[in-house]
Amino acid sequence: MIFRKSLLLALALALGACGKVGDLEPKSGNSLPPKAYGQRAEQSAEALTTPSAQARPARSDELLRRSERREDDPFDVPPGKEPQPFNAQEAAEEAVTEAKENPS
Repeated sequence: MIFRKSLLLALALALGACGKVGDLEPKSGNSLPPKAYGQRAEQSAEALTTPSAQARPARSDELLRRSERREDDPFDVPPGKEPQPFNAQEAAEEAVTEAKENPS
């Protein structure tokens, strides 16, 4: 039993190690795609396999400048209850009373 496991592990390691490590090249008899109109030279395999900015957009790292309290979501209600319409005056009064209760 142990012999089978070790043989299976050795086979898996041997198969995993036989991959090619090197530059990409077209198969024999094939060539890279022709250069596009207006392009000065043919592109290399690396340039063709590098994704464009549209395919992999850069990450936006916009940080919060200051902490801001989020407005209540009128649609965040438990199941079975109807959402209440937003009342700006009532929300402003709640904010004032909350600010008076919790001065920080």
